Amino acid sequence: MQQSYRSRPGWLSYLLDNSRFVIIALTLVIFFWVLSLPGPAGLSPEGLKSIAIFALCLIFWVTNVIPLMITSLLAIILFPMMGILDANLAYSLFGNKAVFFILGAFILASAIIRSGLSSRITLWVLQAFGQSPKKLLLGIQVLAAFLSFWMSEHAVVAMLFPIVLEIAESLNLVQGESNYGKCLFLNMGWGCVIGGIATFLGGARAPLAVGILNELTGKTIDFLPWALAALPTVIGLLIFNYFLLNKMFPAEIKDISVAEKMLKQKLALKGKASSREKLMGILMLFTIFAWIFGGEKIGLANIALAAVVVAFCFNLMKWKEVEEDVNWGILLMYGGAICLGFAMDKTGAAGWLAKKVLGNLGDRPYVFLSAFALLSIFLTEVMSNSAVIALLMPMAISLANSFNIDPRIVTLAITIPAGLAFCLPMGTPAVAITVSSGYVATKDTAKAGWILNIYGWIIFTVFMIIYWPLIGFKI
Repeated sequence: MQQSYRSRPGWLSYLLDNSRFVIIALTLVIFFWVLSLPGPAGLSPEGLKSIAIFALCLIFWVTNVIPLMITSLLAIILFPMMGILDANLAYSLFGNKAVFFILGAFILASAIIRSGLSSRITLWVLQAFGQSPKKLLLGIQVLAAFLSFWMSEHAVVAMLFPIVLEIAESLNLVQGESNYGKCLFLNMGWGCVIGGIATFLGGARAPLAVGILNELTGKTIDFLPWALAALPTVIGLLIFNYFLLNKMFPAEIKDISVAEKMLKQKLALKGKASSREKLMGILMLFTIFAWIFGGEKIGLANIALAAVVVAFCFNLMKWKEVEEDVNWGILLMYGGAICLGFAMDKTGAAGWLAKKVLGNLGDRPYVFLSAFALLSIFLTEVMSNSAVIALLMPMAISLANSFNIDPRIVTLAITIPAGLAFCLPMGTPAVAITVSSGYVATKDTAKAGWILNIYGWIIFTVFMIIYWPLIGFKI
């Protein structure tokens, strides 16, 4: 084997050992090849340039040869450099209110975790569900989903992971072999994934999509209508997931009294709730109330940032904690994605691509929307869901305008399914953290995940057709 390696030509060894540079080089070849093409009928020169940038970003996002946020920065600088957008306009898109809503939500999530409120709620709920193996699984799933309504699903799974790991160790479950161990961590990870699609707070993809929608059409979707549209799919998936995992991985244990005792001890050690926990809970209740009933008039971003200011005024958080907890790079990612979507729409590139690929579906709106939903679910398994939004939204909205379909419905049809990554660790950190436990293998997530994907697409489509018109989203 060693001899075979040494006998390889030098150029081949270099390519195999430096695949990242090879991908970058091939991507640049594709980029300049697209730029050299004669402009197709119906596409402006600026539109062709936008497609070249779009192809470059897409390959970089899928392969992750450079960080996602750096790819977004590359898009930001290419549009002005190539004469597609004015520099002031391109950079101003970083100031989109969706970006500031994401920032406010991340800071508030940091404060909830740092105050200890989230861990107290977690221990209390798990203790309440700790009487039997199946009830504990149900408690973990419901808790993970509910917390992901109000915090990033990534933060929730990171917070729950050590507690679930301690439960598994207290029960002496064997890594990679215990069915109950698989169920514990899959209910945790997939509960976060499912709950994360319910509101704007579970993941930044929803605010990103609404930001793109607003930039391209001037329309928006508020907090409550979004939650009402997503909740039936969330509930349906949670019920199905619970029974699916119990069927595919039947528990081999009957008694969890050791874990129940451990949870009681941890809760007792926390003592009474601190004033910081209580005040943080009150602040979040007022913030959620304001998002639901005042989001349209006041603005979601304004409410989020106002809550952050109040938290600092009452000393409920420290800036050092915020610096450590907030993923600042993700803000660059979303600013670049909004810029890419804006440029693709304004140059006509999105409409031209959409009509070439899916234009014949415009006279069948239900097929059109369900096709985009299925495509969104498929793509989010192999690439960042934010990249999926940046890829599909401009094309879908352009077609929606052409075929007189409400672009708000298109936004929901793409963005809600884009959060349903169950199969592969690359799809979402929630699955990656689940697999990192050692109790779950990628073959386990793939084995049950594809069933959840198909079921999720089916019930999502059913609710879209039957239920959405009842809440004001008429197709």
